[in-house]
Amino acid sequence: MSGIWFNMTAAELGRGIGEGRINPVSLAEAFLDQIAKHPQSGRIYARASEARARAEAAAAAERARTGFRKGPLDGVPISWKDNFDSAGIATEAGSALLRGRTPDRDAEALEMATLSGLVCLGKTHMSELAFSGLGLNPVTATPPCLNDERAVPGGSSSGAAASVAFGLAPAAIGSDTGGSVRIPAAWNDLVGLKTTLGRVSARGVLPLCERFDTVGPLARSVEDCALLLAALEGRRAPDLTGSTVAGMRFAVLETVALDDVREAPLKGFEDGLKSLTRARARVERVALPELKEAMTLSGVLFTAEAWGIWRDTIEAAPDRMFAPILERFRSGAAISAADYVAAWRRLEEIRAIWRDRMAGYDAVLTPTAPILPPDAERLMTDNAYYVQENLLALRNTRIGNLMGLPALSLRSSQPSCGIQFLGAAMGEERLLRVGAAAERALG
Repeated sequence: MSGIWFNMTAAELGRGIGEGRINPVSLAEAFLDQIAKHPQSGRIYARASEARARAEAAAAAERARTGFRKGPLDGVPISWKDNFDSAGIATEAGSALLRGRTPDRDAEALEMATLSGLVCLGKTHMSELAFSGLGLNPVTATPPCLNDERAVPGGSSSGAAASVAFGLAPAAIGSDTGGSVRIPAAWNDLVGLKTTLGRVSARGVLPLCERFDTVGPLARSVEDCALLLAALEGRRAPDLTGSTVAGMRFAVLETVALDDVREAPLKGFEDGLKSLTRARARVERVALPELKEAMTLSGVLFTAEAWGIWRDTIEAAPDRMFAPILERFRSGAAISAADYVAAWRRLEEIRAIWRDRMAGYDAVLTPTAPILPPDAERLMTDNAYYVQENLLALRNTRIGNLMGLPALSLRSSQPSCGIQFLGAAMGEERLLRVGAAAERALG
């Protein structure tokens, strides 16, 4: 019986617990056993948290027995990206610079999830210090990609996505600074939610760029993402029943987002637009010329802040880092404070233009990534290829971070290709209803 659990959504498992058909202890043990014996487990989990999972599952089982469940996911086990502090369990953010770093308390998001009854299975591998969208990490481990054993899985929440895609967790929590939830979700045929900055607490999450860092789930369904967001916030999840795309108005972003999109991602996107149109959604083409300027600002804003946060730690032992990641961090050293301030001021002006132009749409649509997962071996030997693919991988998702928006990546008709739905700032509930309706329309 436990074998079917590995392909069920978190919501389905939660309903099974609520109906008395699934015991949280048996569920946790099944996943811990799967983690222990799966041939790819060492590339996915940095470390499992067996003792914690068993204790939390036992408490959830008692609540289920006595009728005091904390919510619809009480007793469901999930994985956590290795940049979330976890009390007494090492948190190293995929870097040898932080080897052995063991916090004495949980990140606030993990605290809240635990209070909501979620069970912590362990910590998953990630891109080094979260500064890559590819998921390639020769320092700790490069997790597998679901659809191509030669390819990278997407990053930086690489192990988070792999833990769900390979049946080693029902869902996962990651972080997203420029696409780090949505890219691995898309490349592993999952749903990924990037939240608005500040919506979910990032306290206790090792930072990359604090003015862009967000927390979000990777899962098998929009319903799962809605329930996980509610658990992370200690709120009630939005009601997704009855939502339909009929009459919804979608904007296809033509500026930047459709440049140089490769064949499979473009087909998945176009198939998705046809499905939405057949379901009686209104799909319109929209340009925003100012977005091109915003994209050029990202090289100033992301690298300067990342360097300011990590400079001293990095320069104490730079030889411990993967060279392309080190180079990317160090590029922030040449940016002046005046340029950084000017860039932020201009970005805020462009965000206001975006809000005015996109206010009438239910969501703005783009391919999640314009490329398929790149070849891991070539990334290790061809620096120009690495730089090109990393920048392309994150290009479309970065739009959401630059504009300060929540975003969902949904599966398309093509393997490892997603469709991105960009919502309005702090409008996660509306975006999730749109996403649930679109998920049904897309099939």
